[in-house]
Amino acid sequence: MDSMTNDSASVIDEGRFSVRRTIRIDAPIEKVWAAVTHPGHISRWFGRAEFDGSSVGATGTLTFDDYGAIPLRIEAIDEPRLVSYRWSNDDASGSLPPEVDERSTVFTFTLEPLDGGTRLTVVETGFDATSDPAANMESHRQGWDSELDKLVALVERGA
Repeated sequence: MDSMTNDSASVIDEGRFSVRRTIRIDAPIEKVWAAVTHPGHISRWFGRAEFDGSSVGATGTLTFDDYGAIPLRIEAIDEPRLVSYRWSNDDASGSLPPEVDERSTVFTFTLEPLDGGTRLTVVETGFDATSDPAANMESHRQGWDSELDKLVALVERGA
């Protein structure tokens, strides 16, 4: 049975200006942690990741072929349970700032060990500060669906 059939799509919470998705990954928490924190792994499923460190306050970029380099900062880490990133990627603004700014959103990965796998939840918040909250939330909802599907495929096949 494909594990994806148990997973829900991303959902928007308009009252909290957030996007959330929870998935099950048939891999140990250590593998999933590496996939969401190490630049070499992130680059294989998300965007090309570059960081100047691996602790809170470290900065870097996620680069997407069709979008450019998005500035990023590590906001919180509790290995191997939680990592938060702040990124300035106001889709509706039409231009990207050179560093994280007031229009940035925060996405947090929370990992929980399950029997035979890991539950991964992503919550992205802060859309109320963006130029077009509704458009940005919908864009990111779609993005988390496609990006996390790629993460599951990568981690589950043991690559």
